[in-house]
Amino acid sequence: MIRRIDLRGAVADGTAVDYRAAVPRAEFDIEAAIPAVHAMCEAVRIRGLDAILEFSQQFDGVTTDDIRVSGAALTDALERLDPDIRAGLDESIRRLRTTSEAELERDVTTSLAPGATVTHRKVPVDRVGLYVPGGIAPLVSSVLMNVVPAQVAGVRSIALASPPQKDFNGLPHPTIMAACALLGVDEVYAVGGAQAIAMFAYGTGPCARVDLVTGPGSIHTVTAKRLLKGLVGIDSEAGPTEIAILADDTGDAAYVAADLLSQAEHDPLAAAVLVTDSERLADEVAVELEKQVFATLHTERILASLGGIQSAIVLVEGMDQGLEVINAYAAEHLEIHTVDATSLAGRVRNAGAVFVGPHSPVSLGDYCAGSNHVLPTGGCACHSSGLSVRAFTRSVHVVDYSREALAVVADHVATLADAEDLPGHGAAVRARFL
Repeated sequence: MIRRIDLRGAVADGTAVDYRAAVPRAEFDIEAAIPAVHAMCEAVRIRGLDAILEFSQQFDGVTTDDIRVSGAALTDALERLDPDIRAGLDESIRRLRTTSEAELERDVTTSLAPGATVTHRKVPVDRVGLYVPGGIAPLVSSVLMNVVPAQVAGVRSIALASPPQKDFNGLPHPTIMAACALLGVDEVYAVGGAQAIAMFAYGTGPCARVDLVTGPGSIHTVTAKRLLKGLVGIDSEAGPTEIAILADDTGDAAYVAADLLSQAEHDPLAAAVLVTDSERLADEVAVELEKQVFATLHTERILASLGGIQSAIVLVEGMDQGLEVINAYAAEHLEIHTVDATSLAGRVRNAGAVFVGPHSPVSLGDYCAGSNHVLPTGGCACHSSGLSVRAFTRSVHVVDYSREALAVVADHVATLADAEDLPGHGAAVRARFL
């Protein structure tokens, strides 16, 4: 069901090992998708709403002439929401709002000399477009993960798009609409895929253009974000979800297997990777996977994920080598099931989010941990961060010098300007002292 990769002895001869290449990922070929997605984006740019309506019919099987979800539909969805689901959403919102507020950076003013200050201001983005997938699964949790940090950051205008559902009269999934109503988001569009990203970027039909687009999606959605980056800001190019687990002999095989399965059910391309120095645990996890997978709802999808090139049980000689593998792999989600989990977590450099110990499963982070589940995939955690309140703010330096403070550095400015053969720069300073 799941292959094994044995890296024990890989460094015995002193040869450097490329651990990132040793644990491959599923193919997520954005380059191959570019021609088709470019054509779709151009159609939206040139033909506007008509193109979006045609794509909704082509890809979602929905015929409509109005992509804006009415306030009445949002209110009705919230009124019909199961009370238990609402309670779960309320608690998730509360916890995420608490961590987001704690992360919000304040303005910082530095005094460099009498009369010379530089203030580092944090300014929220004016308008954002948030994308929530609704294909394989209606990801209502993604509504929270996008909206809450944007609201805490102070974003004034929030629009949200999610694919129209044939089974729900061409509207987004009712739970997604209910979450929007619960959060006070009333600008919601029943638009999916690349056309939704193009709608946000160009400003199409009833949707005014946005400054930033965030949220996960299919390869077409991600490709559109790449093509339109620059015209509009993006958070990341998120690919298929992935979980890596670092475990030693103390790991509970049933827990480890359950957590691997939890992410494998997202997508046939999802990656599930166990890195361990315990052959006994590896054997027990393999048995547990066989046992648990046939008790799940999405067995076929999970089997495809576990059987793919992107999933494996990786055997290492010890936790030091295990950490090297984990840091090279740079997983979206990383769990640590070891005797010294907290200590090892402190040595992790590359991961979207780290879950410490047997009672901090990734599923907790997906919903109620207070962390954000929109995270870098495909190894991008070595240079990028997950979605947070910071993604919805910009930094602006405000420079405030008096005449006396400028005089102190005027000669330095002029000298450096001359060194760069830009004498006009120096002249602009000297003009103030003639």
